[in-house]
Amino acid sequence: MTLLLTSPDPKLLRDLARVRPDLRAMPLGSQVPGERFDGKVWCFVDWLLPEISGLEMVRRLREARTTSHSHITMVLEEADPDDKRRALRAGADDYMIGPLSPARLVERIDRVDQGEAVRAAAQRLTHGELVLDLTAHQARFRGFPVPLRPNEFRLLAFFIEHPDQVFSRAALIERIGKDSGVIDDRTVDVWIGRLRRALAAHGVPEVLRTVRSLGYVLDSV
Repeated sequence: MTLLLTSPDPKLLRDLARVRPDLRAMPLGSQVPGERFDGKVWCFVDWLLPEISGLEMVRRLREARTTSHSHITMVLEEADPDDKRRALRAGADDYMIGPLSPARLVERIDRVDQGEAVRAAAQRLTHGELVLDLTAHQARFRGFPVPLRPNEFRLLAFFIEHPDQVFSRAALIERIGKDSGVIDDRTVDVWIGRLRRALAAHGVPEVLRTVRSLGYVLDSV
C-alpha cells in the first residue's frame, strides 16, 4: 500500500518505515501525482496546506485518474461538525483529528483493511440484479459497472450481507471499521446519501429504507 501525506514529518516517515516497512509513505504536494501506483493508495490530507486548502486537495485527488479510487482521509485540526461535513462533501471517505502518529496511522489502516478482508472471504454478494465483487471491489447492475467510493461500497456490502435488519448510525460506524469516538453519527447520513445518489445515477432502484428515529435497513428482494 502507498500512503500519500500532505505534511510528511521526517520523523513520522522514519518511524512509520520502522514499524511497517511494507507501507510505502510518500509526500504529497499541491499537485496530484501523475503516475499510477501498484496496490492500494491511501491519502491523508491536512485541513490546512501551504498553497491550497485541504478541501481543494481532496477534490483534486478524487477527480484525478491516478487517485480517483484511493481512500482519502481528511486530517482535521479539531472535531468541528461543519468541517467534518465539508470534508465528506469534498470527496473524503472519512476523517480523523490530528496530529498523526505511526500508531494512529497503522490502527486506522488495519481496522479498515480487516473489515474488508472479512467481507472479501465471501467474494461475491447479490441483491436482485445488483452484484458486488468483493475481490475486485466492484459493483455491477444488470452487468454494467456502478462506480462507488470505498465507504459507499463497504456500506452496501454490509447491508447486502445483513438484509431486513435495521442498523443505527452508531452501529454502521462500528461495523464498517470507523472510529465512533471521532466520526459524528450524522456522517452516516452523508454516506447513505452518496450511496443512494451513486446507485440512482446508474439506474439502480432504491434499495435502502430509512426507519425514522432508528436508522437504515435494506429490504430483501
